[in-house]
This record gives sequence, structure tokens and C-alpha cells, in this order.
Amino acid sequence: MAAFLDGPAQALVWVLALALDFGGPFVFGVRGFRVSAAHFAERFSLIVIIALRESIVAIGAGLEGEIDVGVVIAARLGLVLACALWWAYFDVVALVSERDFREARGERLLLLARDSYSYLHLPMIAGIVLVALGVKKVIGHVDEPLDTVPAVALLGGVAIYYAGHLGFRLRNVRTVNKPRLVALVVCVGLIPLATEVDALVSLALAAAVTSAVIAFEAIRWAEARQRVRQEHAR
Repeated sequence: MAAFLDGPAQALVWVLALALDFGGPFVFGVRGFRVSAAHFAERFSLIVIIALRESIVAIGAGLEGEIDVGVVIAARLGLVLACALWWAYFDVVALVSERDFREARGERLLLLARDSYSYLHLPMIAGIVLVALGVKKVIGHVDEPLDTVPAVALLGGVAIYYAGHLGFRLRNVRTVNKPRLVALVVCVGLIPLATEVDALVSLALAAAVTSAVIAFEAIRWAEARQRVRQEHAR
């Protein structure tokens, strides 16, 4: 129907369609659905990979005009940021969530599919897409402050991505990942600064925050990470 409309009417129809699509399982429940846990988890992991790939493509898309040292550094920092976002999901989160998902039965399986994957993966994907937009703008203007929208996209995108992870863990194991919560708050707090300093500095800060999360979790939970990965390899 939206194809036959334009302006506010078209937007309203799209909003209603999305509300029905995403709100239906929450309002009317999940009875009658059938889910293959392994296939479901794999598909969503692939969606995350596709989004991360687009964030890397955005680096190349931002390489316009003269390529100087600043642009090269920005491209490298963009790769660091993309790798950090990848690590946050695939190092342990994807493995543990898939294991728990496979072990679930009955209605619990369906509720996990709805909440943890259909709903809580949305902010993760949205965060990655926003980060890609921010990185592209940084590479195009490395020595100028970011405008408000790109600043929110870059650092707010990281915050939204971590918000998805926090909700994911809270839904599944009822605990809060404090390092990622701190990173979320820090990124939100850095948004005003990003509109005042060079864009390259903002990207460096985003890469530093996400890399710090990796370093802390890799050291603090080294044994637990190793155990999870060994169990998954069996």
C-alpha cells in the first residue's frame, strides 16, 4: 500500500507495517511458531557479519580526493573499530547464546528467539550501521570537527551497539556487563566533545574505548573465555 502513497501518508503506513511486524509476536505471543535453534542463531550471526562488512566498505567509500597521512590513519582506526565490534559479539557472546539457545525447549525456546534475536539484535545492527556512517564522515573530513549528526552516529552508534549487548545479556542470564555499560556511558559523554575536536580524534577515542573493553575482558575473564571456547570446539 505504501507504494501508492507519498509524503506523511506513506511514512505512516510504513510505521504501522513495522509496528505490526515487530509488535505482533510480543502482543499476541509466540505459540504456533517453530524454531530451529542452530539455524536461527547462525542466520543472525550472518546478519551481524553483513553489517560489519558494510562498516568496512564505508571506509573505502570515504576515500575521496587526496589521500594523506590523516586519511590513512583514519582508515586504520576505522578497521580497528570494526574489529572491536566484531570481537564484542563473536568472541564469546555468540558462542554462549547459541549454546543456551540450543538447550532451550518449548516456550522458552520461542521466547528466546523473539527477545534475544528478533528484538535485541536490532540495536546491535543499528549501532553498526550508524558507526559505519560516522566512520565515512570522519575519513572525508579528518581535520575538522564532526557535525552533530555524524558525531551521534559514530559515538552514539557504539553506545547503541553496546546497549544491544547489555539487553541481550540481561534477558538471557539476568546480569549486567559492567565494562560495556561503562563504555556505553563514556561514548555518550564523548558526543559533545566530538563536535569540538578534529574528527580523527573522535574516531581515535571510539577505537580506544572499544579496544579497552576487549583488553579488560580478555584479561579479567581469560579462564572463562577459554573454557567457553573449548566447550564450543567439542
